Amino acid sequence: MIIDTIPTSPFADQRPGTSGLRKRTTVFQQPHYLENFVQALLEEAAIPRDGALVVGGDGRFLNREAIATIVRMAAANGITRVVVGRGGLLSTPAASHLIRQGAAGGIILSASHNPGGADGDFGIKYNASNGGPAPEAFTNAVAARAAKLTRYHIAQLPPLDLDVVGTQRLGTHAGGIVVDVVDPVAAYADLMASLFDFGAIRALFASGFRMRFDAMHAITGPYAREILEQRLGAPAGTVINATPLPDFGGGHPDPNLTYAHDLVEELFGSAAPDFGAASDGDGDRNMILGRHFFVTPSDSLAVLAANATRVPGYARGLTGVARSMPTSAAVDVVAAALGIPCFETPTGWKFFGTLLDAGRITLCGEESFGTGSDHVREKDGLWAVLFWLNVIAARGESVEAIVRAHWAQFGRHYYTRYDYEGVASEAAQGVMAQLRAAAPTLAGRALHGREVASADDFRYVDPVDGSVSEHQGVRVHFTDGARIVYRLSGTGTEGATIRIYIEARETDPARLGLDTAAALQPLVDIALALGEIAARTGRDAPTVIT
Repeated sequence: MIIDTIPTSPFADQRPGTSGLRKRTTVFQQPHYLENFVQALLEEAAIPRDGALVVGGDGRFLNREAIATIVRMAAANGITRVVVGRGGLLSTPAASHLIRQGAAGGIILSASHNPGGADGDFGIKYNASNGGPAPEAFTNAVAARAAKLTRYHIAQLPPLDLDVVGTQRLGTHAGGIVVDVVDPVAAYADLMASLFDFGAIRALFASGFRMRFDAMHAITGPYAREILEQRLGAPAGTVINATPLPDFGGGHPDPNLTYAHDLVEELFGSAAPDFGAASDGDGDRNMILGRHFFVTPSDSLAVLAANATRVPGYARGLTGVARSMPTSAAVDVVAAALGIPCFETPTGWKFFGTLLDAGRITLCGEESFGTGSDHVREKDGLWAVLFWLNVIAARGESVEAIVRAHWAQFGRHYYTRYDYEGVASEAAQGVMAQLRAAAPTLAGRALHGREVASADDFRYVDPVDGSVSEHQGVRVHFTDGARIVYRLSGTGTEGATIRIYIEARETDPARLGLDTAAALQPLVDIALALGEIAARTGRDAPTVIT
């Protein structure tokens, strides 16, 4: 095997964010850009010669070419075995599951819910041997290596055939690499069958229950077809937009009320099916809909926690739950009723990893349409959909009835998120700087008739490993239990995204059916004024409201 050592120079922008390194596709297409980051990543990962590396992605533009480069670089850096999904495809939760079967780590190629195509976005991240996103200490070390890199190593190998399942040896026996191309769906589908009552869900579909799943021309199409239509007997056509495309069919693969508009129109139409769901680019997010009814991600986590023992994989009960700091406190109320701990973490699935590995929690979730459990170390869109189907089958009630009964028992957390995307970085930083400066002065003040109980810049100390994460978002708590949170998102590729989260809890039975926008408008007014959003960003409206 011939190994070439290529001279290079560092790039100044290769610091991973919340979910790896995400940039415009054209940035990754620059000479040496991908190779530099992969070299730094492989050096820091230090995978042993007898260890396997899992590689796969969501099928977006540049996925196949990047995999070919990664395999050649893995061989040049002493890795002897790589596991790749057929066609280069692996959903993020399926990749996590494969890694947990004994691999040393994995590289996942995705920009999640961001648009794809030649003019879209691309991303790369590393998952550790537990199957979860690498911790901050690792990603910081990768960034430090990338900032000093002067060369990378890449092997000359024969072409890899990604479309044939089986083992391929590339290079000589002494110095080559073994590549196992695997069915990307089978192992994951078997895992789902071990967690959920497939018999009960099959009976649900057989009874005439109708569902629509929008795969958004992203990675979950093949998974949803195999599980929902083949194994569970849902009618053909239940899964729409099922073929993964490099540009996601020109759509924005983010399962929310704005971007999954066709699904939303169908579920709120005159001939709506009983249940609707969607997943995102790499398969780790989910949106849940009933007939004429939207389930917020925060409510979804709380409902699943409250009903977990109805599902075979969780019949033993929950050891604990966790939510990201911006997620509503709906699951906190459930945890208190169940007598189990509830942890509040920064945004980013990696912060759940230590809690899951230590057995401190069973379920966890983020408000950004992500839910998961201890079955893998990533959020899992299709898993959440199957969990809901199992709960519906067990309770024999509609989505709306289940959620309204939940509100009656635990109270309703009215909740919304305002996203300001593509804001100039300086302006966005200015918003956060003035909020951080104001936070220590807010306690005891009345804002539009609401008294502030406390305000701070969220600081997280991991209860398992003691690691500290600073400046995770500004929180403003009011004495009536309402809350406003401000943070900058790390998932965009251009400018900055300001997210504002607004929440109010209601327990009065007569006020559980209010329109969310109307119920929260007074808090929205406070949030926009306190953040000086219009003055500092020039925006008179958010890009997206969820």
